[in-house]
This record gives sequence, structure tokens and C-alpha cells, in this order.
Amino acid sequence: MKKSEVLIKIQNFEKALQRLKEAVEKAKDDLDKDGVIQRFEFTVGLLWKTLKAILAYQGIECYSPRNCIKEAFKANIINDDEIILDMLEDRNKSSHIYDEQTSEEIFERIKRVYIDYLDKLNLKTKI
Repeated sequence: MKKSEVLIKIQNFEKALQRLKEAVEKAKDDLDKDGVIQRFEFTVGLLWKTLKAILAYQGIECYSPRNCIKEAFKANIINDDEIILDMLEDRNKSSHIYDEQTSEEIFERIKRVYIDYLDKLNLKTKI
């Protein structure tokens, strides 16, 4: 993997994160919250694929989202693997099951926990 390819993946992740933050700020009703959750699913997908690219650039292979997150933690690319694993679990819940209460809980975690963590990642310093 070329450094330029990794940087493009990081930029794509950062754009998705910015759109997620905008959606959270504007969410007023259930339809808006559903849009936030959909953007969250997309952002988490880009996150683990970006971690995979950074690891590949460093010569470390990983194959699944969970494995890439664990390897990124071992390589000090991320400082907390558990919170990203929580995000992955919430992404999986939201994309496979629809339950209004679960949806509201996930929205609140996105708003109160995940956005702040993702905002501080600064992946460009990890390559």
C-alpha cells in the first residue's frame, strides 16, 4: 500500500466523520436520527478499512474489522480498542435489527461518546 493511498483513505474517513458530526448537530426528529445512524454505520465501516490500510502500510495484515481494530491497538494507532469494538457492535445492531429503543440508545452513544472519541483520533499522525 502506498502512503498516498493511505492518506486518501484517512481523508475519506475524516469527510465521513465531518458529515456525521453535522447530522448529529442538526438531528431534530426520528427521521434525522435514522440518518445519523446510517452515517454512523458508513463512518465506522470507513474507520476499520482505514485502520486496515494503515496497518498494511506498516506491514501488518488483518482481515476482519475486529482483527484490524485489535491489531491497530497493538500497533499504537488507536489508544482504546474497546470503544471502537463497541462502535462496531452498535453498527452491526443498527444495520441488522430495527428496534426503536435500541436505535435511540445508539443515537445517544454516537452523540455523547463516539463523536468525541472519533474526533480525537488524528490518524494522519499514525503513518
